[in-house]
Amino acid sequence: MTGVDISAAAIDIAARNAALNQVSERCEFLTANAFDLLREYSDAGRLYDTVILDPPAFTKSRSSVDSAARGYKEINLRGLKMIRPGGFLVTCSCSFHMNRDLFHSIVAEAAADARRTVREVAYLSQAKDHPSLPAAPETNYLKFLVLEVQ
Repeated sequence: MTGVDISAAAIDIAARNAALNQVSERCEFLTANAFDLLREYSDAGRLYDTVILDPPAFTKSRSSVDSAARGYKEINLRGLKMIRPGGFLVTCSCSFHMNRDLFHSIVAEAAADARRTVREVAYLSQAKDHPSLPAAPETNYLKFLVLEVQ
């Protein structure tokens, strides 16, 4: 398992958590820009059974949705290229302005560009500890998509 975050503090917490759970020998943690590392690893032909993409919100406003869409497409394209046939992509978005249909569309475009066939296994939203309030649509912001990749 390789965990990547641009925050050294987050990597330190992850490494300490792995040690507390006695799984350190199976874990590698890297402080890196995920965009750069995904490009490097996909260009090098590295393959994984599962790739999990859980970036921070790429957009906080409607005006930056196009830019965010490009970012989501890039990380999903790179992630898809790194999955062995029969493996899984788990991809997430916590950007409210990146609605479910747009997120699905971006991931589908990334799969087409990567020349990978995907099958949706699950689409989930936030857990009960992140309540979604009907009177406040912005509270329904988490998207979690699990895809089988061929």
